[in-house]
Amino acid sequence: MSGRVGDLSPRQAEALQQFRERIQDVLPLLPAQHDHFLLRWLRARNFSVPKSEAMVRKVTPNRTLVIEKYLSGGMCGYDREGSPVWYDVIGPVDPKGLFLSASKQDFIRSKIRDCERLQQECDRQSQRLNTNVESITMIYDVEGLGLRHLWKPAIETYGEILQMFEDNYPEGLKRLFVIKAPKLFPVAYNLVKHFLSENTRQKIHILGANWREVLQKYIDSQELPAVYGGTKTDPDGDPRCRTWINHVGPVPRCYYVRDHVKVEYEQSLTVSRRSTQQLDYDILVPGCVLRWQFCSDSADIGFGVFLKTKKGDRQRASQMTEVVVNQRYNAHLVPEDGSLTCEVPGVYVLRFDNTYSLLQPKTIHLTVEVLLPDHCPGP
Repeated sequence: MSGRVGDLSPRQAEALQQFRERIQDVLPLLPAQHDHFLLRWLRARNFSVPKSEAMVRKVTPNRTLVIEKYLSGGMCGYDREGSPVWYDVIGPVDPKGLFLSASKQDFIRSKIRDCERLQQECDRQSQRLNTNVESITMIYDVEGLGLRHLWKPAIETYGEILQMFEDNYPEGLKRLFVIKAPKLFPVAYNLVKHFLSENTRQKIHILGANWREVLQKYIDSQELPAVYGGTKTDPDGDPRCRTWINHVGPVPRCYYVRDHVKVEYEQSLTVSRRSTQQLDYDILVPGCVLRWQFCSDSADIGFGVFLKTKKGDRQRASQMTEVVVNQRYNAHLVPEDGSLTCEVPGVYVLRFDNTYSLLQPKTIHLTVEVLLPDHCPGP
């Protein structure tokens, strides 16, 4: 069988049906949707449906689609003064999945569109209410904020977005409420606060257990989603108001267009054959986060994080407490990154292990940071 329309084997016909079903989300983005067009992709991959799907996803403009589907947030309702309210739901966001599926420029463009949309809504509200509406209220729901959200490429891009907002929409923010803040939030805030002017920082309020009462003070119950203490729901009764606020989950790997994000490393070291290299970091304050990124030049490398049981000279792994299990990583193929919340002060050791290599030394390129918590503004 030729694999063309009118000349398909049962296996090929079944593959075509499966292929069409699996690419339903990107099908509208293709220049054509008929069988003649889809069969070209299948013939190019010998009618392997998974390979054909991967090929389509890499060449279709699905980056914007990924952001629309898997970046949380949205505008929903108005505060008591008529200003639009924007919600960001941070916890379920998958930063690494998003960055492996879209570019930094895609995120920035998306946020510019959001800012322009909010500006236009302020203009419309000014006309409706016959008053000047020029700023917005923001609510950051940070329940579930975790170490994955502190991934360096994501934090740096978020900082650029904040700077863009500061530079291009002066006084566009009326107030920002942070709700459900976990213990890690002070570390995250410390990473981005330097992108904000002092005037903007004064508008940020970290709410405690009474956050529902505070929100109702500024937003009428009918304008506040039920999930946040109001009475507003979707037409179908959904308390999360998903019609207006995007609630997301992990980005499926089928959207990935790369296997890693390019990183500029700050230092290099060589681990000789049958030996180890250790880097010590003295953590003085509980709640600090130790964050690392590394790659190797030509082969895998063992890596683990340990806590010294006493200060002093170099200690063997068996003399320390293992806090991140030592294992071998194919860091020559895909760069590794990770982080650790240091609940206990002490000397933390990043240990690169090449003891299993009888002949080959390993060159490691790495960046390591100690992220400090910061005092956050209260209500």
